[in-house]
Amino acid sequence: MNYRLLGRTGLYVSELCLGTMTFGDQGFWKVMGGLGQEAVTTLVKQAFDAGVNFIDTANVYSMGLSETLTGAAIKGLPRDEIVVATKAYGPMSETQINGRGQSRYHLMNELDASLKRLQLDHIDLYQLHGYDPLTPLEEVLATLNDMVRSGKVRHIGLCNMAAWQIMKGLAISEKNRWARFDTVQAYYTVAGRDLERELLPLIQDQQLGLMVWSPLAGGLLSGKFSADGKGPEGARRASFDFPVVDKARAFKVVDAMRPIAARHQASVAQVALAWLLSRSQVSSVIVGARTPEQLADNLGASALALTAEDLQALDDVSKLPPEYPGWMLAMQGQYRAKPPARP
Repeated sequence: MNYRLLGRTGLYVSELCLGTMTFGDQGFWKVMGGLGQEAVTTLVKQAFDAGVNFIDTANVYSMGLSETLTGAAIKGLPRDEIVVATKAYGPMSETQINGRGQSRYHLMNELDASLKRLQLDHIDLYQLHGYDPLTPLEEVLATLNDMVRSGKVRHIGLCNMAAWQIMKGLAISEKNRWARFDTVQAYYTVAGRDLERELLPLIQDQQLGLMVWSPLAGGLLSGKFSADGKGPEGARRASFDFPVVDKARAFKVVDAMRPIAARHQASVAQVALAWLLSRSQVSSVIVGARTPEQLADNLGASALALTAEDLQALDDVSKLPPEYPGWMLAMQGQYRAKPPARP
């Protein structure tokens, strides 16, 4: 397993992070995996033994049950050898009117609830699970800063926000000398490179850590689905068609990955993960699993080194179409690419 710095935190995390969305069977989340304690403990130990020191969960996964299962599974692991991340924002109650959002009231309540479920005295990375348009960012960031100052949270991050929202938050934190966002958790795949337009330049400029969710596009890039929509029985994509993907584009990428996988004696999924791991801006790629076999295959991506030719072939088939102002910025940049020759 390889390790990378998580933004400016100074923390080293495994380049593959264990995701926990498959843990638990409450409500809608059952379709993600529905795993119970025994299966969860097996996967957590397998990942830890393989060198994974980074675990990502969320309060809303299985309505708190994922955190509970995760907490029990990591109980026997050395606390100073694991980095635990969780999130808050989504509704945790159908009846409590303030049981959602990013108000100080809700975030404070959910932090304490997450700590109790995880059986921890602090969270290493506490993330906003989206953008709350009803709560001013000043209030949200003041609350997160108080959490860090209290010692209950070590670092803060965010998920699924626009570049302007992230930059606004960073400016507010700098102005008030509050704890700043250290990480961005975002959707990114070889077949879905939209984040390269605005978010990736911001992440690089502000030295934020990038955590990638759904690196296989909900299983679509596993190589187990065909263009006609057929896939493995019981696969998540069959009943929950998410995240949004340009499928025609995705299957062109899958077709390009198959010969690369064959040359390296690897799975198509490993090639998709290895492409992400080749991106220097990526701190960690979150992988989830239902079975030890699936997890072992994902973990194998850390040892797969794609050649320059492999990467170029994948970059070519997956490149984004030109879009304004990107193409204009590229043209303007040419003027400074090299100095003019002296007369």
